[in-house]
Parts: sequence; C-alpha cells; structure tokens
Amino acid sequence: MHPYRTHKCNELRASDAGKTVRLSGWMYRLRDHGGILFVDLRDHYGLTQIVVHPSRSFFGLVEKAHLESVITVTGEVKLRTPDTINPDLATGEIEVEANELVMESASKVTPIYVPDEKADESEDVRLKHRYLDLRREKLHENIILRSRVIRYLREQMWEKGFNEFQTPILTASSPEGARDYLVPSRIHRGQFYALPQAPQMFKQLLMVSGFDRYFQIAPCFRDEAARADRSPGEFYQLDIEMSYATQDEIFAVVEDVVGNTFAKFSTWQCNAAPWPRIKYRDAMMVYGSDKPDLRNPLKWQDMSDFFRRASFKAFASCVEQGGLVKGLLVKGIVGVETRTWFDKREHNVRENGGKGLGYISWTKEGELKGPIAKFLTAEQLEEMKSLVGMEPGDALFFMAAPVDECHRISGLVRTDIADHLTNDIREKNVYRFCWIVDFPFFEKDPETGKIIFSHNPF
Repeated sequence: MHPYRTHKCNELRASDAGKTVRLSGWMYRLRDHGGILFVDLRDHYGLTQIVVHPSRSFFGLVEKAHLESVITVTGEVKLRTPDTINPDLATGEIEVEANELVMESASKVTPIYVPDEKADESEDVRLKHRYLDLRREKLHENIILRSRVIRYLREQMWEKGFNEFQTPILTASSPEGARDYLVPSRIHRGQFYALPQAPQMFKQLLMVSGFDRYFQIAPCFRDEAARADRSPGEFYQLDIEMSYATQDEIFAVVEDVVGNTFAKFSTWQCNAAPWPRIKYRDAMMVYGSDKPDLRNPLKWQDMSDFFRRASFKAFASCVEQGGLVKGLLVKGIVGVETRTWFDKREHNVRENGGKGLGYISWTKEGELKGPIAKFLTAEQLEEMKSLVGMEPGDALFFMAAPVDECHRISGLVRTDIADHLTNDIREKNVYRFCWIVDFPFFEKDPETGKIIFSHNPF
C-alpha cells in the first residue's frame, strides 16, 4: 500500500464500502460526539469524514491536535446511516473508520481559522499567512481557475498556429504608461536593468526576425497603484502578435479566443462576434471612458451647440473657451430619488475634482425644476426637452468643463448614478465586449518638449 494515500479525499463513494483505504490531508474540522471523534480530512481535491473511536491508541493524539495538522489515516470505508448522509458533499454517503493514524506534521493554533470563509481577519494577517488563506475553498478554487484559464488560452492559441515564446525579464527601459521597476546591476555598478512593463519590444523583434505568429502569457511589471482588475507591481496578460495581418484578422482571433474562454468558464452570457467598434472620440463623449461598461444604458449627449446659443452664461462661456457641455438623461427618477440623493451626486463630483453637477428635473405635474432651469427661457427649455427626448419624471444632468476634465468627470458621474439608483438599470449576468478604435496618436513637440496630439480626436 502507498505510504500516504490510496485515494484522494473526494474519491470514495458508496461502492467503495468495505475497502481498506489510506488517506492523507489536513484536519479541517474536529467534532466530539459522545466520545467519538469526527474529523473532516481535507486535501487539494475535497473532504472525507474520518471516524476515530475512543478504543484506538491514537484517540488522545487526535483529540488534542490542532486544526490544520497533517495526518495519514488507514481504515475501512463504511456507509453512513441514512440520517447522517451529507448530500452537499461528494463523499457524503461514506466515512472512513480509522484503524491506523500517523501524525505527519502537528500544527500550532493557526492565526487564521480556515473553515470560516467570511472571517474578518485584517488584510495584513491574511497576506502574512497567505499559505493558510489560500487553503480556503473560494481562494483555492480561484487559483485553480486561473490555471485552467491559462491552459485553455494556450490550447486555443496553439490551435490557431501561434508559437509561444518567452521574452527577457531583465531589459532596458521601455515605458508603457507607468514607472519602471529598476534592478541594480552587480557587474555594471551604477547601472540598472528595468523589468518589462510589457514584452512590446521583444515581440516586435520576433516579428521582424521572421516568426509569423507569437503569443505569450506575459508578466508585466508596472510601478503603479493597485486597480480593481490588476495587482500592484505585476499582472499577466495574453500578448499576441501577427505578421501580414489586417486589423480585422487580429480582431477575429481575439474575439474567438476571448469569447470562447468566457463562454467556457462563466455562466454569464457574452455578446457574439463581431463586437461593436466604437471610435475613441465617441467613447469619451458618450461614456466618458475608453473602457465603457456597456451594460449601463446611460449615455451622455454633446449639448455644446445648444448652450452656445442659450442664455445660461456660465455654460456659454465654457463652450467659447473650448470646453464641452454634456447632458445625461436619466429616465423616471423624479419622485423616486430624494433631494438628498441629487445632492450626493454633486458632492461626489466635487470630491473627484469637479466644480459641480447641474441638473433639471421634470416633475410628473409638468414643472421643470433645478438650479439651471431658471436661467433658460421657456422656448429654450422646450428645445432642450425635444433635443434629449425628455419626459415627465426624467432628470437631465449637465457637465461643463474643459474637454479632458469633462470626459473624466462625466465617466465617473455615469457610473456613480447607475451605482446608486433605487431601480438598478444595469444588464444582469452578461458581458458586453467592444473595440475602441481610432485612438489619437501622441508625439513630443520638438520645440517645447510637451506631449501633443499628432491628430486631435476632438
């Protein structure tokens, strides 16, 4: 018999009753039921219940053991009685009656109680004892999912004729929008290597060297603040390059690979290929972001021409100075959301560096209210309602600022409003992919050294 295990902790079933087996794993839970000990034994694959009777010589050893101790158990597989079957456990129909037990590694009291997925340990404690935190089921499954996703990505890329190449980690500086991490050279004193922010230079060298299709699950090291979708310091990305390929061919490969991956590993629906293509200028104008959440139906409208002619001098002046005025129509919220709700939306703008957020609300009684309404004539209000499709019960929010600031703040406002509406308006359980195309190009002005648009998208 194998010295550690004949089976994994998720393998045994009712058909194995009567077999002598050996299992190894961590003591996940320990319960004393009238002098009989029940141990939930856990390994990478699952759980099996172990029964230890008081007549066994190792009973006291198990009784005093701390959770997360590693043990090897040899015993007979027994069927559970009908009233003790656990339908939520793959091995819930059986238990193993221990005849032999070896304490492979006795644990001290752990600073993290592994069975409690919702424990309130501080992040510092969880990171310091990461090896314990990763034993928890949800995090453990996340790491496995990551491995499966990477494997699936590789399989798809190989099937499409791509070759995987590994590019250098120590290299020269090649900025990609963040600061480099630098590594001092022992041999060349006073000089430094940079960790790559992306394998950009090397994959392009591979292309000009004659390799037709490249991919890499590439580490990218960027000295930037943490984001919701990437860790501080490093993240991995699927990096690809193709020779003699059109933009449409590249899009088709990505749509197929990414679409298949999300369809395989998620229960949410994905929009079918080809994905919508949105010009950068339109994305910034309508969504205030170059990575818009299309599940949020709110859209900004350019109202600069209207306010250039309207009688509200503050907005007219903004347009005359090259700024933008945008309007965001939110349907059916007047009478649903309170005045405090509207005030909080403006407060959020000020917290993020904006000067304020104007709005006009149309009550169900037919009255137009708000700090801007009094500055517009009756004819202008009628024109405004027709321009945006406003109806009783709707509110129209305004953002007026220089172009870049207007786009930045308007993107935050769009998300903030959707996040805090009483009636959630976002599409549920779906992914909505798109392409952002026609990006502006930047270059350095040779006289001033400033970064400028080589073509202005606005």
